[in-house]
Amino acid sequence: MKKRVLAVLLAATMAFGLVACGGSSSSGSSETEETTEEETEEEEEAVTEEAEAEEETAEVFDETEIQVFIAASLNTVMQEIVSMYNEIQPNVTITLNADSSGTLLTQIEEGYECDIFFSAAQKQMNTLEEDGLIVEGTRADVLNNQVVVITYAGSETSVTGLDNIGEAESIALADGSVPVGKYTREALISMGVLDGSKEASEYTTEEVSEALGGVEISEQSNVSKVLEAVKEASCEVGTTYYSDTYGYEDLVEILEVVSYDLTGDVIYPICQVQNDEADELQTEAAADFLAYILSDEVKDVLDSYYFDTDL
Repeated sequence: MKKRVLAVLLAATMAFGLVACGGSSSSGSSETEETTEEETEEEEEAVTEEAEAEEETAEVFDETEIQVFIAASLNTVMQEIVSMYNEIQPNVTITLNADSSGTLLTQIEEGYECDIFFSAAQKQMNTLEEDGLIVEGTRADVLNNQVVVITYAGSETSVTGLDNIGEAESIALADGSVPVGKYTREALISMGVLDGSKEASEYTTEEVSEALGGVEISEQSNVSKVLEAVKEASCEVGTTYYSDTYGYEDLVEILEVVSYDLTGDVIYPICQVQNDEADELQTEAAADFLAYILSDEVKDVLDSYYFDTDL
């Protein structure tokens, strides 16, 4: 930048001097412009070479494998993120385990080997922290999501959202231990459909059905199975996440995007898990992948999949 400023000042000084002395100002100006352009090109080439040198000197891990437990609603986007990361770190094999956050938490507590936990709700992450299984300083909130009421394409349902969801012939609903099931119940409490006498996650599927007038509810173990039941028309409607409709726009129709006023924020936290079975290389690779997930580059990808990273 300093070179550019000095070059411009020098050019102005030379042009002024030539005019004052009666010389050929156009010739001097042309030569100066060519000099300035050459210096600019040289600077740009130097910056490019420096960036390439930094890439070449970046540490590439030796072969290792890390276990990443992710909420089912993250499965599609995480496949892309892993591919992007492997362009930088080709020797790090990342095994994804996608399921409901409650199931994943239980697996970690039972001793399943896990290096990173990416949950769809704070509750499971809080429990993991209480268990002393989070590497200190690694917990972070990554994104927000939103509950939606969906139906299959061409269903001609009379349901318009949660207000009249009981009019459906059948509903696909995740159980209370699954974050999307818990958030759906939270919304029904806010609406006065459920009485709010206990925690949202504690309401059974049978209790929800009764509160909705006895509608048939097909209980699902994670959000992906809810989506599957609806898009295949096994159930007339269901509640899933906005992000889960990505790529299925021709197969499902969003009837309502449920307000945060009803569900509360749907924050997804992440952490590195205390893995006693991991060696030093595996631990370092896990920390590196976690940092990559928190990068601006990955935020852009998450946003493109209908997540909200503007927390």
